[in-house]
Amino acid sequence: MVLAGDRGPDDPLLKSTGAAGKALIRIGGKAMLARVLDALLEATAVDRIILCGPPATVLDVSPELGPYLKKPTISWLANDTSPSRSAAQALQTIPQEQKVLLTTADHALLTSEMVDCFCRMAEEPQTDLAIGMEDYDLLQQRYPQSRRTVTRFKDGAYCSCNLFAFLTPESRRAATFWQQVEKERKKPHRLISMCGWMTVIKFVLRRLTLDEALQRLAGKMGLTAAAVRLPFAEAAIDVDKPEDLELVRAIVENRA
Repeated sequence: MVLAGDRGPDDPLLKSTGAAGKALIRIGGKAMLARVLDALLEATAVDRIILCGPPATVLDVSPELGPYLKKPTISWLANDTSPSRSAAQALQTIPQEQKVLLTTADHALLTSEMVDCFCRMAEEPQTDLAIGMEDYDLLQQRYPQSRRTVTRFKDGAYCSCNLFAFLTPESRRAATFWQQVEKERKKPHRLISMCGWMTVIKFVLRRLTLDEALQRLAGKMGLTAAAVRLPFAEAAIDVDKPEDLELVRAIVENRA
């Protein structure tokens, strides 16, 4: 599942690029969303893709994305008013026993190698949910100019990789929980506070490991969860603001 909704015309990325939608911003001669779809199509772990967004009005002005939507393995759904609502809506169209990988259209550096690595590692702990994370030190060593949201734990500092796996029928409950906490996604201490004051104290004093924090949050939903620590520095870099776009374009140019 690829979340490809837009923030609206006031998005600084749209103002700086003039693109009709965020997913259409060009990187290395290709729409950002097309890069994500290519990575998923090349991955051996993926057999079907649900594209949730961008709006039909955006797709209508993009002849580049038309051929993707004609592929039998790709289907499109209109996005809802937020990422969490879009994810919950799309999950309802998928059989509950089907394992689901979720990512975003702004994950422009995604590769099939990252996808297959994440999916393979996600199934090892046998949990309901798996969340891709990146060691912040690895990211800083490779791309010190990158500015990401960092959460610090007893066992280190981590960044999200915009890769999530729903591995059991019960895991779908996380989509409902996500809607409740979506506004706090950039404020880890508020998410942790949902587990109680003792958890907050341990988090502030850095006495919680990443895995302990995830287990406590998942426990609030009656689920289990595990972090998948990815060995790719680029996995934690998405295109959220103009400076991100500049960095990603430079990385893609160097790859070429």
